Amino acid sequence: MRAQPKASHYIGGRYVESPEGHPFPSIYPATGEAIASLNSADAKTVEAAVAAAVEGQKIWAATPPAERGRVLRKAADILRERNRALSELETLDTGKPLQETLVADAASGADCLEYYGGLAATLTGEHIDLGGSFAFTKREPLGVCVGIGA
Repeated sequence: MRAQPKASHYIGGRYVESPEGHPFPSIYPATGEAIASLNSADAKTVEAAVAAAVEGQKIWAATPPAERGRVLRKAADILRERNRALSELETLDTGKPLQETLVADAASGADCLEYYGGLAATLTGEHIDLGGSFAFTKREPLGVCVGIGA
């Protein structure tokens, strides 16, 4: 079985290899078989990814909430359309049974995107009476954050 991607990274809408990154195999936990060969990200690749994220965030922040919701719902539709292929990749990556990944991973991601896609246009500011004066809150995207997941 092979699951070799076009490149080790996807940055700014294109596949990117990290020539200074260290090569490592992606192992299918169920058999121990190497299913892909990847390169870790070097400092230059990480910097390019952060720069692309900062530029993308500016566009996302300028997008009206209703449109952001439509984008999230479209992403949910794409996850559902590609559930089988994504589930097979998740099985190869984690060793979980296909029966589980078909109903849990991409499907739950789609459910989450759909939920927040429906919520996006409803998040508004709040008026808070402080007894003579008031405060107003406004919800808006503030910037890029990085998360390292399991």
